[in-house]
Amino acid sequence: MNVMLADAAHLAASIPAPPFKQFHLGPFLVRMYALCLLAGIAAAIWLSHRRWTRRGGDPDLPLEVGLWGAIAGVIGGRIYHDITSWDQLGPEWWAPFAVWKGGLGIWGGIAAGVLAGAWVVRRNGASVMRMMDVAAPGIVLAQGIGRLGNWFNQELFGGPTSLPWGLEVDPAFRPDGYESAATFHPTFAYEGLWNVAVCIALIVIGRRMGDRLRPPGLFCLYVILYCAGRIVCELLRVDPSHHILGQRLNFWVALVVLLGGVAALVWTQRRPGPDPPPVSERTTTA
Repeated sequence: MNVMLADAAHLAASIPAPPFKQFHLGPFLVRMYALCLLAGIAAAIWLSHRRWTRRGGDPDLPLEVGLWGAIAGVIGGRIYHDITSWDQLGPEWWAPFAVWKGGLGIWGGIAAGVLAGAWVVRRNGASVMRMMDVAAPGIVLAQGIGRLGNWFNQELFGGPTSLPWGLEVDPAFRPDGYESAATFHPTFAYEGLWNVAVCIALIVIGRRMGDRLRPPGLFCLYVILYCAGRIVCELLRVDPSHHILGQRLNFWVALVVLLGGVAALVWTQRRPGPDPPPVSERTTTA
């Protein structure tokens, strides 16, 4: 009896499974995963626009960068997922393209999005390195908001836990070997909260350090801080993944990218030559 009461109290304090993952708006089927992604993209564009225009930049450029970056990011994220999780794709011919079911690898998404954004910035005659620093807080904020979509899809959670904020997962979504577990670590929430904290930290660091942090030093800090949090989350996750030397594939990717971010930060702060001109001194073209 005491065990049953304890279990009931534990579930009452836990994060419930989402009541739905999609809804109909007239004839259209709207997926919450997609809405979370769109909300994240909108937040990133809004924040980048504020930061760019305050520096005297072209107010239209962040929107153009954001739109092209988002399109490239979805494509790159899906390609990364298909390459690294090919054994999790369905048998349907359209399975590699089924982004509406989830499955966007953040590494491919950020890489493709940044490259597309850099192309747009360069085409407009602005400084790519300055824009990288301006956009960094917005990018990680978008990642944090987008993680909420994993809750609706009941994916990317960690191992079983009895903590009060444990996540309830429907039996159909529990990995093999964890069918009897009641609640799991909400690692997507850990990562989302960490991303928001990183966003705030980058804004504060950018304001306090000013020109002492040479561009794109702030973007390098974003890479380092995000990867540090991602490594912790990867150590907790239990969803299917390929393993190398006993660790999940994305653990190693995060570690390599973190080390690359450290090397890039050191190089940017010590590289010879002047910094790119301030945003307000750049001449933009159509």
